Amino acid sequence: MRKYDAILFDMDGVLIDSEELMSKAGQMALHDFGIEAKPEDFIPFVGRGEDLYIGGVAEKYGVKYDPAMKQRCYDHYGDYVETEAFVPEEIPELLYRLKELGYKIAVCTSADWGKVIHNLRAMGVTKDIFDGMVTGDNITKLKPDPEIYLTGAALVGIDPAKCAVVEDSPSGIKAANAAGMFSVGIDTSFPEELLVRESNPDVMIHTLSELLSVLE
Repeated sequence: MRKYDAILFDMDGVLIDSEELMSKAGQMALHDFGIEAKPEDFIPFVGRGEDLYIGGVAEKYGVKYDPAMKQRCYDHYGDYVETEAFVPEEIPELLYRLKELGYKIAVCTSADWGKVIHNLRAMGVTKDIFDGMVTGDNITKLKPDPEIYLTGAALVGIDPAKCAVVEDSPSGIKAANAAGMFSVGIDTSFPEELLVRESNPDVMIHTLSELLSVLE
């Protein structure tokens, strides 16, 4: 009898390596509003939703956050995601293999649906491959609060204790742990040492090709 029945994936940094592009899009968007942000300004806000990702940096420079900044960021992101974001080649095959094995699979991302559409296009899949999808539009509390993962578990009808989460950020791993789920950290966006020190994942992997062996 296997330990887990559902795999809940964060999206950015896990299913698509987009953090560098998102930083670039954020800088371009804020530049349009007269703010000269730096890549490192965005790091504390990774995985916590774009309102905070963009707004936190804007406010750091003394500018009140305007939701139009986020939309501008998504516009810039959409212009480049298919050419500049990296999608691990094993992603579609892995997702289909998990479904063949009987796992429920879901995306639980703090990003809004407007960004998720761009990511799905770059990944070459449709939302129908997933049994559930939770975006920033569906939640009120950001990671490290467990709401997003508890919502995902309820959506696919699986007890949280039977869910595994794949996450690339400290806040996301903390959210998975708080939800009582098996947390799989992947060091695509942050160093393994930092993830282990700050969020204590149950296990670490370096590529998604390792996921099946971890689940088994």
